[in-house]
Amino acid sequence: MGTHNGSVDFVGDNPLLQLGQAGVHLPFATVLPEHVQPAMHALMAEAKRVLTTIAGSDEPPTWGSVYEALEQSTESLSLAFAIVTHLEAVRTTPELRREFNAVKPEVSAFFASISLDEALFARLKQYAATDEAQRLPKEEARALATTLDEFRRQGAHLDAERKQQLEAMTRELAICTSKFAQNVLDDTSVWTKLVDDEADLAGLPDTAMRLAKAEAQRRNQTGWLLTLHAPSFIPALTYLDSAPLREEIYRAYYARASAGDRDNSRLIIDILGLRRRQAKLLGYNSFADYVLEPRMAKTAENARKFVRELTERTQVAFTRETEALFAFRQELEGDEAPPLQPWDVAYYAEKMRKARYDFDEEALRPYFEVRRVVDGLFSIAQKLFGIDIVETSELPIWHADVRAFAVREVNKTLGYFYVDLHPRDDKRAGAWMHGLSSGIVREGYLDRPHIGLFAANVSRPVDGQPALLSHREVETLFHEFGHLLHHLLSRVAVRGQAGTRVAWDFVELPSQLLENWCWSKDALDLFARHHETNEPIPKDLFDKMHKARTFRSASAMMRQLGFAEVDLALHMDFEPSTGEEAVNALARYTCAILEQFSPTPLYEGWAFINGFTHLFAAAVAYASGYYSYKWAEVLDADVFTQFAPQILSSKVGGAFRTEILEKGDSAPPDVLFRSFMGRDPDMDALLVRSGLLTAEES
Repeated sequence: MGTHNGSVDFVGDNPLLQLGQAGVHLPFATVLPEHVQPAMHALMAEAKRVLTTIAGSDEPPTWGSVYEALEQSTESLSLAFAIVTHLEAVRTTPELRREFNAVKPEVSAFFASISLDEALFARLKQYAATDEAQRLPKEEARALATTLDEFRRQGAHLDAERKQQLEAMTRELAICTSKFAQNVLDDTSVWTKLVDDEADLAGLPDTAMRLAKAEAQRRNQTGWLLTLHAPSFIPALTYLDSAPLREEIYRAYYARASAGDRDNSRLIIDILGLRRRQAKLLGYNSFADYVLEPRMAKTAENARKFVRELTERTQVAFTRETEALFAFRQELEGDEAPPLQPWDVAYYAEKMRKARYDFDEEALRPYFEVRRVVDGLFSIAQKLFGIDIVETSELPIWHADVRAFAVREVNKTLGYFYVDLHPRDDKRAGAWMHGLSSGIVREGYLDRPHIGLFAANVSRPVDGQPALLSHREVETLFHEFGHLLHHLLSRVAVRGQAGTRVAWDFVELPSQLLENWCWSKDALDLFARHHETNEPIPKDLFDKMHKARTFRSASAMMRQLGFAEVDLALHMDFEPSTGEEAVNALARYTCAILEQFSPTPLYEGWAFINGFTHLFAAAVAYASGYYSYKWAEVLDADVFTQFAPQILSSKVGGAFRTEILEKGDSAPPDVLFRSFMGRDPDMDALLVRSGLLTAEES
């Protein structure tokens, strides 16, 4: 027998219905598939009861009885569903997936229905007209205004028929996006390539060789097993001398979720159509205009203008880099060398970088033992932001790989977080941060600790050796921890404004900013030590790394801009046809755009878009917002100019914490940026950092 919010009894021992008693001890180890549907149905029923009470009250409206009650009404449901969503991402099973798939559309539709509730909308407007509302502090006033606007944007003003249409679309989107993500996970995990002749793996670094051998042994096979997970896929494309093997791996990766029962093509068309119809129903020209209205860019055209300006300023250097790479191949193989294919680019680029800069990125791996990297990351955060990070064994975990930590300041615990770093077959690919629960400030103190996590799929330990990371993997960990700091250091009065609940084109600022410390010798010397000798990265190796930093930076820039351009085009311009032709039209359309940003032609059957989880694995996520990576990179490059003179300055770090990290969405992002920088952003800072502009030219 348990209680929920002191008002309703729930029978049984379902851990998802006992989160009030759990506190920070979230039940990752005890949630079973059979808990999911009963918990979600009970929590939705309780939330609906509370919402009905709020909307139907005839008492004079107050901040507490309307806004705070509205926020609190779905807290338990949100946390329980976040736990289930997380577990489905990191330890999925057929049973858990079935239960998750069954309930996700219902939960998504329920949350969407809140903003469609005319009575709730009326109660909010009634409160907004009171004298108390007119005297609210700035944070609360902003929260009330944005909530009213979100009700309008979600369709509270529509008639009953159109609301029903929106709710139906929300359910369908939840089904489609879940299936999209699961198809990508399954196709990534199912593909393997067993190599039984070591000679076929010529060029592959020792770390990747040991990983491939360990992967084969883990599956009771003899030889070397290559997979499509990043720690295997990236070294294979970068170092394998065998062009046929590189081609086979590349084609497998870019054919994920494009055939058979796991073909995502039709799902993409359905998702785009649903989004388009949603936007039209709500009065917007396109889904992109709908999504971007509350963000820094404001309109789809502004986002597209930004992408195209940055593309134009990068194009000449990109063309030069592409020509130089083919010329380098000709240096190696003669004037008759064939044109570069997509699976050749990373391979020859790495050879060229090594030749031009005498730099091999694999030479850095021995200095990036995973535990020391994590400790160093935490040490830098502690120095910059005045916090303490200590490991704790008190919290339940979902896998033996997982570590848990507390963030403290003086005698206060600000939050707890989990770290899950290595790939598994039941864990989705990529890297991400998840803010599970947020505290708010009441009378100067947090009412409860923040709880969050960051996950990745970086190189695992093999053959009894420690996990040694590539520099890119180190950057990934810094990036995700930047997001997590945004969550953990939040100090706002309204939960809906806490942490990363900011405009999507602002949310990447803290994460991308933190990557800069991976390029500082002073910062690296805190943790980058040879795992056998304990020596820091030698100065000559660091100098080579730094000189090579901007190698093919225009190509990297164009790759991201291509993703941004295709994202905007799909959500602004693309009009899917019907039947089989729709699938072919989608493939042609996306390839035609992305080929303009590619150093090589793209072949028929190239299906990158079918695995583009950023756009299609959630109802919105980065859809119409992929440009925000570059938008935020402009912000981060500009902000880092304040840190560059003294990389570990607690004074500058403290100001960034106070003006950005703690503020969440309590003020508009452009206001927060100006509060820290004293001016608007300058695009030139990014171009200078990328080597595309000199400091004198900026």
